[in-house]
Amino acid sequence: MYTTAVVFQEPGSLQVRRLALTRPGCSDVVAESLLSGISTGTEKMLFDGSMPPFPGMRYPLVPGYETVARVVEAGPDSEHAIGDLVFVPGANCFEDAAGLFGATAERIILPGGRAIPIADDLAEDAVLLSLAATAHHAVKRAHAPADLVIGHGVLGRLIARVQIALGHKPPRVLETSADRRKGADGYEAVDAASESAGAPCACIIDASGNPAAIDGAIARLARGGELVLAGFYGERVGFAFAPAFMREISISLASEFKPNDIHAVLALVASGRLSLKGLITHSARPADAEAAYRTAFGDPACLKMVIDWRTAG
Repeated sequence: MYTTAVVFQEPGSLQVRRLALTRPGCSDVVAESLLSGISTGTEKMLFDGSMPPFPGMRYPLVPGYETVARVVEAGPDSEHAIGDLVFVPGANCFEDAAGLFGATAERIILPGGRAIPIADDLAEDAVLLSLAATAHHAVKRAHAPADLVIGHGVLGRLIARVQIALGHKPPRVLETSADRRKGADGYEAVDAASESAGAPCACIIDASGNPAAIDGAIARLARGGELVLAGFYGERVGFAFAPAFMREISISLASEFKPNDIHAVLALVASGRLSLKGLITHSARPADAEAAYRTAFGDPACLKMVIDWRTAG
């Protein structure tokens, strides 16, 4: 069995090519992809070579953990049926490439337990489930509702939306890009460069992934305040010690989302309290993947780019 996949051959080199798939087991499903989202955090670091090394990381690799797919084969122990619509948060099913995170491929094999059932009416917006789950994880990781969110990309928007959906006060969101300050929904997005500090914050969530934002965030915290780092920051992060010391702050890391975060997000969406609408701004054919990735990584007007496998061929 073969698939067409986006492959990072090495840092800076992307190809769309045919790969052999591993043989599915009794508990696996084979799924045909509809849409795959491009992550501007971890995938960008994998593409440009700035991702810190960790177990299992090697090139060539298939990226992606934001795919919506339809089950076309279901093992007897997979607890799925042919025709199920599922969200795929990653796969490792390639003979000649690492699955890191392995979901940006036309055909995917994965354990049935990792294929998350979704409703047909959620289909395209379900590409955002990994980011929404990351947002939920960050909001729940904080010891108090955030007064401030730094960064109004998709993650920052979803953190604000999730916090409101959970019944908490709307945070203010700081953003340096004028293009990205548009589209706030139920909260205020303001210019990070010109906005006054205002009252000290009990909690700030950084969704920018920019280590340079940390000192500015600490300066806005109240004594005993908490800074939650929700992005992925590369090899090292640092901050000026004295301002953090004087405020006796806490810094918390929100790591990878867990399955319960995805299910919590699905429940919020089903209840109507959380919307994933209006965040996918660009789409591309698999044949145009290289240009699509460069747009996703470099154009501030691009909130979320998806590869549309329905246009393959």
